[in-house]
Amino acid sequence: MQITAVVSPKTTFSRQIVFAVCLICYIGGGLVSTLMSVYLPVVVRDLMGGVSEAELGRVGAYIGSVYLFGWMLGGIGFGFAGDSIGRVKAFTTAVLLYSVFTILTGFSTSWAMVIVCRFITGIGVGAVLVLATILVSETWPAKTKNIALGILAIAFPIGIISAGAINNLVSNWREAFFVGWIPFGMAIIASLVLKESAQWTNMRSQARLQTKPSSFSLLLEPAHRKNVWIGSLIFGAMLVGLWAIFSWMPTWIQSLFPSQTSGQQERGITMMLLGSGGIIGGAISGFLSNTIGYRKTLLITFAGSFVMCLILFTTNTVFSTIIYLETALLALFFGISQGTLSAYLPQLFPTFIRATATGFCFNLGRLATATVVFFVGTLVAVLGGYGNAVLAFSVTFVIGFIVTWVAKDVKISASEGNG
Repeated sequence: MQITAVVSPKTTFSRQIVFAVCLICYIGGGLVSTLMSVYLPVVVRDLMGGVSEAELGRVGAYIGSVYLFGWMLGGIGFGFAGDSIGRVKAFTTAVLLYSVFTILTGFSTSWAMVIVCRFITGIGVGAVLVLATILVSETWPAKTKNIALGILAIAFPIGIISAGAINNLVSNWREAFFVGWIPFGMAIIASLVLKESAQWTNMRSQARLQTKPSSFSLLLEPAHRKNVWIGSLIFGAMLVGLWAIFSWMPTWIQSLFPSQTSGQQERGITMMLLGSGGIIGGAISGFLSNTIGYRKTLLITFAGSFVMCLILFTTNTVFSTIIYLETALLALFFGISQGTLSAYLPQLFPTFIRATATGFCFNLGRLATATVVFFVGTLVAVLGGYGNAVLAFSVTFVIGFIVTWVAKDVKISASEGNG
């Protein structure tokens, strides 16, 4: 089936423009998502003075949880907006939102102000990750769509690497958050060069001729309900463990050093390795899922993630370079999972509910994640350290493995998504 491009129909260049804009904004999402993690010990102590490990864990949990709640609301709310007012309008607004409030984070004078800024930043990032996936999914040919979405998925870990690099280069955390000016510029560019996809335009034209229930109510219809819950459970199971690790890895690394050691370089390198492994995993995810299928690929990633968490967090009580290798291998499985899920979830649903359904699947898991991550500070005290607390969250990988095991491998027709 002929693919109609988003910017200028029937041109490969048009698809490349869409992909490039989505890729850069996706990178920005990964960057601003993890920037707080790498600077968290510095930010909290700068705003609150000397704090105990338990207090740092408590405040860090608040900051991380509200960010994820915002991410969830943005993904679901802007997914609905993308179906209603258009992918491009919603996408541009979301990029503008997360860029502005990333900049404002750098001007925060209290940790409460940081929480507000991070909440709104999360709304924007959650929306961008859903809408960028939809834009590329509706633009790319079916034959190579999985590969394109796998490459898009590596944008987030590129952002993670960028956050680690900024941590190594910029010691002042306030200056680091001024990186938000980059996605701000991209929001302006996106508003000028992107046009709505042919699929969305055609869907809106047909909708004017007939009355349909809202896309939210359609999610609960028998034809879509099963895929909604399968997608939500699988994505949520991976996200809970992934986010706990990405959020608390730098703080765990810091806890492996004597109190007088900064650990700044090691924190930065670890985050860069998390990103690098994610890039490689995302890059190969499309080829892997095309070869062995979504289900087998996801089973491998859940099993691999759980095993690597056991090794990483149970065998290291002081910092050593072996942590770098173990972190990179763990990130490889994360990257494969994110690339596979980015290709898998949008194709489960028809055009008229795709953004809403994908946003729902992506972000129902984030609701669970935000809720459980909120208790990391308590788990640190109860379980005796950040490593044990983070390891507790890896149980979700076992849950994800079980759900994937009982789920059927969904077969997608060659024409799906090309309309």
